[in-house]
Amino acid sequence: MDSLRDLCRYLESHPAVRDKATIRQAWGWAVPSAGSVRLGDDCAALPQEDGSHLLFASEAMLESFVRDDPWFAGYSAVMVNLSDVAAMGGYPVAITDTMASSSEDVTASIWDGLHTASAQYGVPIVGGHTTRTFGNHASLALSAAVLGKAGPHLLTSFDAQPGDLLVIVIDMDGAYRGDKPFWNCSTTATPRHLRSTLELLPLLAERRLCAAAKDISNGGVVGTLAMFCDCSGTGAHLDLELLPCPPGVPLDRWLVTFPSYGYLLAVSPGYLETIRDLFQADRITCEPCGRFTPAEEGMKLSLGCETLKLSLGQS
Repeated sequence: MDSLRDLCRYLESHPAVRDKATIRQAWGWAVPSAGSVRLGDDCAALPQEDGSHLLFASEAMLESFVRDDPWFAGYSAVMVNLSDVAAMGGYPVAITDTMASSSEDVTASIWDGLHTASAQYGVPIVGGHTTRTFGNHASLALSAAVLGKAGPHLLTSFDAQPGDLLVIVIDMDGAYRGDKPFWNCSTTATPRHLRSTLELLPLLAERRLCAAAKDISNGGVVGTLAMFCDCSGTGAHLDLELLPCPPGVPLDRWLVTFPSYGYLLAVSPGYLETIRDLFQADRITCEPCGRFTPAEEGMKLSLGCETLKLSLGQS
């Protein structure tokens, strides 16, 4: 991109970013049935009598993704659900899957990916529903759900406050998976690394170092930050010169990248160094890259001495 203005225009028109910025239009359909559970978070958090929380989430894989890369779709169905639980400050308990396929080879490849991720992360797949279709009834669908648990203190998408530091934690030891916008630092990591780094998020909640976090998902840093601001009722200022970026990766690609391990945190300035030390001990990059601001200021990007406000059509 030649300028910050060009970059803003690119982000404003990017389908994945706009989908995240207007995500309320998607989950709004569920409001009448949600009871007292707040919608828009990475997991549903159900309070228990002892003060703890039961966490529940699910993820559906796009049919095109499953068709193009069935093994990695199976792997991702587990991985992304576990990231959602961690983003809430919780620990995963078990996964279930739902699958429909008319191909024996595709089914086997999906299951191989599911089994590999289950073993790597140490979380069992305990059931679900698998459908085999035959004849002219071709079908292909994959989703998974996760059950998790957390203590009395959660990380949520609703508790960022103006004045909090915008902090990114991300595993930079990865690479793109082909031409997809996915930064893969999971399939090449050891089980110990995968499990220990997921446990860092609940540690933040348990030590009361942080109250608000969000898993960086499709739509990348910008799309995820838009959702974060919408849930918390804030604006945000993202300083692109402070944002960690892998060498040789264009900034426009990095801003919409979906990493296998990446979170945005809202951090009180006094806790920054403690949190940074915690993540860096596990070789996870942890850096402040902006601040949360009052809602009326909107979402702004800065590069050098220039600052521009993004127009993302948020509801």
